[in-house]
Amino acid sequence: MASRVRSPHGHARGPPSSPPACRGGKLLRTVARERLCVFVVCCGRRQAQQVGPAGRSAMGNQVEKLTHLSYAEVPTADPNGADPDEDAPRIGVSYIFSTDDEELEDGGGGTGGEPGQEELQYNRHDELECAVYYRDECVYERSGRSADAGTRSAENLLSRCRPGDLVEFVAAGQYPHWVVYVGELQVVHLHRAEVKRAFLTDASQGRRGRIVNELYRFRAQSPEAVVQLALAQVGLKERALSWRNSECFAAWCRFARREFKIGGEIRIGKQPYRMKVLLSEKRSHVLEFQSLEDLIMEKRRNDQLGRAAVVQELENHLNCAEETRGDRE
Repeated sequence: MASRVRSPHGHARGPPSSPPACRGGKLLRTVARERLCVFVVCCGRRQAQQVGPAGRSAMGNQVEKLTHLSYAEVPTADPNGADPDEDAPRIGVSYIFSTDDEELEDGGGGTGGEPGQEELQYNRHDELECAVYYRDECVYERSGRSADAGTRSAENLLSRCRPGDLVEFVAAGQYPHWVVYVGELQVVHLHRAEVKRAFLTDASQGRRGRIVNELYRFRAQSPEAVVQLALAQVGLKERALSWRNSECFAAWCRFARREFKIGGEIRIGKQPYRMKVLLSEKRSHVLEFQSLEDLIMEKRRNDQLGRAAVVQELENHLNCAEETRGDRE
């Protein structure tokens, strides 16, 4: 049984500070108190904008940060995906700007790893399984049954990595950090708004890792082209960057697809991307996005929260929507 929700296009951190309000079958968003939130509510011919306290002076020509807090605040229609009246008011949320999620983490991806530092914990069973579709084509899939699902220490990875490989470092409660292996024990990666070259063991910062060449199902460039493209970006920083996080950067180096770059796709019309989240063996939940970039940010948020927290969040959201629909009937 799959349920469907129209999702916002950004990333978030942590559970909501207060329960959402339900009205007329749609959940009402609460605005983050210490983060700038912008959303547009389209109801027929009307249009409204709301911003958090930090954004009242930033609504000129630029916006500093946009975020949502949880699935509980995602505007939703019928939880089973039915739109009884296509002309009825519909709420759409679009995130235009956002800070790299890894800037919010203290660890991961740095160049100054300490020898012998304690390895960070990671529970593979708390990993959320999902598949990503562009229209009807599966372009990404993470499954616990995958042969590459297990993680290894950075030292053990060195004997397995080949130039052009993508490596994902993971730790409980942190965003995944992606790097491109370029040979000679070194990687190129995006961290804290700069593309850097570092030793793989330093970039891991105590996290366990795995080779993730097969997660995305796009056609890859040759290993030589991947390495060359990654090395050519070293030194880029801040405004010169075209990627929102380390995953987008690493995937762009391997597949050279504009979808991984900031603004690589125009956000108009219906959402062509769907992320199917597996809640249990028989239940799944589908989120819709206008761009792959937005979807990746939401997927990384799920990775940071962990499977148990995301499933509980979605269950609470669906229960609220079901109760509201029952009251109407």
